[in-house]
Amino acid sequence: MTDPARPSPPAADERVPEFWRALGLPGLADVHVHFLPPRLLRRVWAYFDAAGPLVGTEWPIRYRWSDADRVAHLRRLGVRAFSALAYPHRPGMAAELNRWTLEFARATPGCLPSATFFPEPDAPAYVEEALAGGARLFKVHVQVGGFAPTDPALDPVWGVLADAGVPVVVHAGHAPVGTTHTGPEPFAALLARHPRLSAVVAHLGAPDYRAFLDLAEAYERVRLDTTMAFTPFFDRFVPFPTEELPRLRELGLAGKVLLGSDFPNIPYPYADQVTGLARLDLGDDWLRAVCWDSAAALFDLT
Repeated sequence: MTDPARPSPPAADERVPEFWRALGLPGLADVHVHFLPPRLLRRVWAYFDAAGPLVGTEWPIRYRWSDADRVAHLRRLGVRAFSALAYPHRPGMAAELNRWTLEFARATPGCLPSATFFPEPDAPAYVEEALAGGARLFKVHVQVGGFAPTDPALDPVWGVLADAGVPVVVHAGHAPVGTTHTGPEPFAALLARHPRLSAVVAHLGAPDYRAFLDLAEAYERVRLDTTMAFTPFFDRFVPFPTEELPRLRELGLAGKVLLGSDFPNIPYPYADQVTGLARLDLGDDWLRAVCWDSAAALFDLT
């Protein structure tokens, strides 16, 4: 197709729609957005405010707004499809989180029905219940949860999700603070057990970008999301190696790189995420794939 006018990196949130319109897209699809029950969200924000042990740096929340205001802002940006990712930090939380996030999606046009799980005896049952309730995307945070992705309690869950072909956003990398269970090795061990798992590696697997690119190349259903990568904030700590940009481009064109932002829990404007991707100069076709087309194919968006 003939390219529209070359998109300019948006300097502020209000310029984001100009960016995707110049690419000829219907909007943006963001697979890494968080919505949580209000009480839990306040606790999460307090943890960031205190620069807790798993944050490791000053992290002022940019969009400390109500659910309604945050949904309205996503719509102003042109984010037509977005997740409502939640994740438990202890047993006994996930089933209730799933009830909340699935109800939120039912009441919120454009929200992908999202769910989560934890290594516990009832995980297979409530994951099946979430799937029956329409869940199209799951989230697992092995850093916050403090568990190995290969925990035996999760084997039946991974198997069910692999068979269903439903993607799981996995915070598998060490960033911002590594733990015993983060990094490419535990995630590779999981994939060796469940090679058909549809997984989306959060934050491009930072800081072990090369190893996670390898896994995305090796496994048909492994993808990466761009969450926080290429923003000035993230580049101070875990810059992406420029010599790996050709591989990132090929994976993006193959449908294996998806837009993620971590909205609202980011310490900078949403526009920084889109600007960072545009400034890579990987081509308009790459931007179209990352910002809309690949997620549209994965989730059958129209």
